[in-house]
Amino acid sequence: MKTLIKPWLIAMLWIGALFVLEMPAALAHGEKALEPFIRMRTIQWYDVQWSTQKFNVNEEVSVSGKFHVAEDWPVSVPKPEATFLNISTPGPVLIRTERYLNGKPWTNSVALQPGGDYEFKVVLKGRLPGRYHIHPFFNLKDAGQVMGPGAWLEIGGEAADFNNTVKTIHGEIIDMESFGFGNGVFWHLFWGVLATAWLLWWVRRPLFISRYRMLEAGLEHELITTNDKLIAKAVLVGVPVLVLAFNAMEINRYPDTIPLQAGLDQILPLPAQVNAGTVNVDALKAEYNVAQRAMVLQIKIDNRSQSAVRIGEFSTGNVHFINPELPAARHKPDGDAITTAGLNIDDKQSVQPGEQRVLTFVAHDAAWESEKLDGLIRDADSRIGGLLFLYDDLLGKRYISSISAAVIPKFS
Repeated sequence: MKTLIKPWLIAMLWIGALFVLEMPAALAHGEKALEPFIRMRTIQWYDVQWSTQKFNVNEEVSVSGKFHVAEDWPVSVPKPEATFLNISTPGPVLIRTERYLNGKPWTNSVALQPGGDYEFKVVLKGRLPGRYHIHPFFNLKDAGQVMGPGAWLEIGGEAADFNNTVKTIHGEIIDMESFGFGNGVFWHLFWGVLATAWLLWWVRRPLFISRYRMLEAGLEHELITTNDKLIAKAVLVGVPVLVLAFNAMEINRYPDTIPLQAGLDQILPLPAQVNAGTVNVDALKAEYNVAQRAMVLQIKIDNRSQSAVRIGEFSTGNVHFINPELPAARHKPDGDAITTAGLNIDDKQSVQPGEQRVLTFVAHDAAWESEKLDGLIRDADSRIGGLLFLYDDLLGKRYISSISAAVIPKFS
């Protein structure tokens, strides 16, 4: 029996070792972790830009853009009544210095309105040199993180040169990197020593079996001595007195303090565009061809504008499908979001002013599989959502419409 087990055990260990050695480094931040219907039909990012992707320690970089809060919000996802915009980084490589929503300084969580568009800007400061993959993302309460388009940022310089000083209300200059560090270490050690001494006081004598025998013999009154009671009373009185005394000292030393904020901001969406509603789009049907990795969408366009329009781009889950025949749609990708010229339209003629037309377009690319968006056909909520960008033939004006439809899978 031993001769059979040993070869199998050795083989399994070798396979495990090879698997670990060949495993690629994890470079993602969980942007593919959420179900596709959440990534497609909650926060729909667009026009995300970075001010620069190469800078030094102590220099600032900003990420800005817009996002649309989908009207077809999934019923299984809590409404965005408490959300928080943050930046996903591999550790404290940056510090956030400013954050704006619709031009307003913004520090708290915020309630978003489905159907609204918002403009954001986050200012960051380089802290640790290196090359890092960074994402803006929204934390949705009870749902998770919806990642925006990421980018690779290169931070140069020396870590020792980083400066993070602020001026207090009383004019004192403090270094946020080290302020309060010694005080924190002292109190951790103090409470650790006190807790250890309290524990050792009780475990210094025989435990468990000996005490159990004394209980069985009716000698429980001898388990706790007079010294035990005195020390317990001293701790019971001394700890609260100590805490209150030092708290009073700190209040006297820093009389003007601002607590951590726990409010909920109410910021209205951007005002509706003057031309809103001039080009209406309604999704009629959606099919996903598994073998071809292609999404086929049938839509109805009602052009109420004064110029002809054409479909230029379809964006969903940070994947952009571009119409290669429309130069206006060929824009710089949002960070490292996937951009592919995989948008094919059955009727390439422009939709004229006053015309209503049903069109079918195909978004075809392997990104459906690599970005794990094809998993929507296995979701309990098998619906697709995204932004459709249409362009004015004369002025190049852009119209944005959020569309959604139930997806029917096709396997041939």
